[in-house]
Amino acid sequence: MLQGWRLKVSKMFLIPQRYVLGIMGLLAVCNAYTMRVCLNLAVTQMVNNSKSDSQHYDPDACPDDSEILVNGTVAFKPHAIFDWSESTQGLILSGFYYGYAITHVPGGYLAERYGGKWTLGIGLLSTAIFTLLTPVVVKAGGATWLFILRVLQGMGEGPTMPALMIVLARWVPPHERSRQGALVFGGAQIGNIFGSFMSGFLMAGGGDWSNVFYFFGCFGIMWFIAWSIFCYSTPNTHPFISDEELKYLNETVTSAENASIRDPVPWKAIVRSVPVWALLFAAVGHDWGYYTMVTDLPKYMTDVLKFNIATTGTLTAIPYLAMWISAFLFGWACDVCVKRQWHSIKTGRIIHTTIAATGPAICIILASYSGCDRFAAVAYFIASMALMGGFYSGMKVNALDLAPNYAGSLTAMINGTSTISGIITPYLIGLLTPNSTLVQWRLAFWVCFAVLVGTNVIYCIWADGKQQWWDDVRQYGYPSEWKHGPLKTANLDKEKNKKKEAEATAL
Repeated sequence: MLQGWRLKVSKMFLIPQRYVLGIMGLLAVCNAYTMRVCLNLAVTQMVNNSKSDSQHYDPDACPDDSEILVNGTVAFKPHAIFDWSESTQGLILSGFYYGYAITHVPGGYLAERYGGKWTLGIGLLSTAIFTLLTPVVVKAGGATWLFILRVLQGMGEGPTMPALMIVLARWVPPHERSRQGALVFGGAQIGNIFGSFMSGFLMAGGGDWSNVFYFFGCFGIMWFIAWSIFCYSTPNTHPFISDEELKYLNETVTSAENASIRDPVPWKAIVRSVPVWALLFAAVGHDWGYYTMVTDLPKYMTDVLKFNIATTGTLTAIPYLAMWISAFLFGWACDVCVKRQWHSIKTGRIIHTTIAATGPAICIILASYSGCDRFAAVAYFIASMALMGGFYSGMKVNALDLAPNYAGSLTAMINGTSTISGIITPYLIGLLTPNSTLVQWRLAFWVCFAVLVGTNVIYCIWADGKQQWWDDVRQYGYPSEWKHGPLKTANLDKEKNKKKEAEATAL
């Protein structure tokens, strides 16, 4: 009876369960990013910087259309009740990433040990609750309390990527990973698009910035309810999966599900792995460029190009729409080339990572030299983010190539370490742009250029696209390989086989 009920429910789904998981994973990342970035736009309406603007004259300043008409009179940011410096704002914006970095490795461990479903779900639920509390907390405790709350929000989102990697490693066959990676991680761009547009919409015409946090907090809670119902950590524990899909996934997915096999994590071998270090450098470069855009593009639009908040919300969303679309195109192209053997997985990862690093680096420099030509500046930012979409079929899924059995722990280490970019960039840009002038922002973009290009060179030299010896537990086993290394172990295996053959011959 139970089996018949399960089959009836499985037929109600029009698409395979791994694609249902992909869609819910997309919404998970979307939800995570809306709660992460909503403050980036809201802070422009929370802080009254008219006083500092009047004290500093900028000869390169652009024409201002950021003022709001209320009852026929000019009202400049009617809900701007805080007087925070640029460095204080940068510190607040970076607070999220302190917590985000702390819980990456524990989140990866919990996801591998107990499954990605609840590790991811509970983490994002806690962030949604903290988002709802933001207006009350900041009004009660100011910048200090807001910084602490942002750290707690980051801690809730820390397990997101490691847990998702674990779930994808259990559900997605190797030849579908670029497309599924583009689908799921493209949720970051959906979140940026949705978060930026809705934030601008909710605050347009003098709207209260508190509504932004109430809206996205409720959105996060609604996602958690859907995730709890429709998604499971592994195909074998999913009650609604069809027998055909379950058989297909068990035959094609190469990740280990036995906890005793996955434990312990070969940290010593991981740390000594050259491809892992190459991936880490690429991740640092990606995060530096990405967080520069995500965290500070709204401030550049408002403070330098002088767009009003509604226009800023819309124009900030467009580059992420371009990135989302391009991520699918890059993912499709990479999968086709690998499947038809036009290039190896390694070559594909290097090509797409290079496009996603050098292209945006050039575009943001061109944007900074376009001055007050708003059309040109926005066009360069759109091109920059579109090219950055190549990261999702490049280094972003490289952890699945190197270590499908330890994808959660490896992703946790890579993402947790590279999050230092998110900690440094907002505060550094705040220090480099004390008066938020065009010339000061140009220097900040040159720093971003150097980091993107430099880290990409390292990745191109030492990247790999093959499963690493320390991950293939079924071939090598524990602990001899982690002690001796793959080459010596291979020789030991040959000696063992010779002994067995000699013993068999003697018998």
